[in-house]
Amino acid sequence: MESMRGAVRNYAWGSRTAIAEFTGREIPTNHPEAELWLGAHPGDPAFLATDGGEQSLLDVVRADPEGQLGPVVRNRFGDALPFLMKVLAADEPLSLQAHPSSEQAVEGFQREERMGIPLNSPVRNYRDRSHKPELIVALEPFDALAGFRPPARTVEFLDALGVSALNPYVHLLAGQPDANGLRALFTTWITAPQPDLDVLVPAVLDGAINYLRSDASEFDAEAKAVLELGERYPGDAGVLAALLLNLLHLEPGQGLYMAAGNLHSYLRGVGIEVMANSDNVLRGGLTPKHVDVPELLRVLDFTPASEESLLSPVDADGFESTYRTPADEFTVSVLELDGDDLGHEVDAPSQHDGPQILLCAQGSAVVRAKTDTLALDRGAAAWVSADDGPIRLVADQPTRLFRATVGI
Repeated sequence: MESMRGAVRNYAWGSRTAIAEFTGREIPTNHPEAELWLGAHPGDPAFLATDGGEQSLLDVVRADPEGQLGPVVRNRFGDALPFLMKVLAADEPLSLQAHPSSEQAVEGFQREERMGIPLNSPVRNYRDRSHKPELIVALEPFDALAGFRPPARTVEFLDALGVSALNPYVHLLAGQPDANGLRALFTTWITAPQPDLDVLVPAVLDGAINYLRSDASEFDAEAKAVLELGERYPGDAGVLAALLLNLLHLEPGQGLYMAAGNLHSYLRGVGIEVMANSDNVLRGGLTPKHVDVPELLRVLDFTPASEESLLSPVDADGFESTYRTPADEFTVSVLELDGDDLGHEVDAPSQHDGPQILLCAQGSAVVRAKTDTLALDRGAAAWVSADDGPIRLVADQPTRLFRATVGI
């Protein structure tokens, strides 16, 4: 068992305070910090503290996959850690994006390899062969656009904006209120010529302003979100696409699962994110980064999604609750130590003998595995290999730990 130092990723939408404050560093930081990667992805592996200094988790796993991953995980996923844990901090909206299925990822990766596009090229879509199901759990209030809103509800929203330029599109969706109608409307908007966008997007923003000035309030949150996106990305087709998506608000502890093909954009907030070990992102707008609309359209799932799609952890065993998802690559649980649990050692066995990553989100705990002992304060993380076996915990104050392990 070793302490982990995550790799910080700097993106413009990140925060100069959230991740640094969480990990006990000085604020503000010189650059916005968007993500803290805790895993063994080749693009940015975490580092483990060793007697001789530090060693990347990627190298540790490659040197001893049997001991680090265990036979069960190796038999299912091979010699690579199948999940990646992150701390995500968004002060500004992320790009409008989706992730491919396993089959799409393999095909896309092989295609771009044949085309000779370097893995580090800014126009590369597929940086690995893996799909990327993901779960975000809010550490603070968190807002997201995720999944296509049921068409009938979207028709109500567009009607409420009172924008005459939207009438043909409202009629299109009202006449075909299903996945095919959403596909037709989204494709029309996301591929619209810029002169058309330069007319339609400002009209939508005017409609949002007029709606917010009116006595109506049913769609206030949606109108504010579209207005904010339009101000940040004037003339961007992603602003129109946002009209079609569910606006979700997560309270601390609530989770949101993103399956392959689910269009989404995280708007603001801080959360723990766990996903398959992939960096494949297909963007459609709301970003200065590479946008590949044809490829995005190939992978999108236009099935309407429920507005009630948030997850809460399910009590499984005393102080540990688990977020249930269909993903095989990962399982995320939260361990809450308080009350009678404080002051004495408690067993915290995992579901199987595979590896796990522990991240302390609140309080402080001592983790014990075989003969190893490690103190975890808020923002600190630990790597527990398969060889390390079951863990035990001791906390003297209310403590919350997130645990990521393999889902099998």
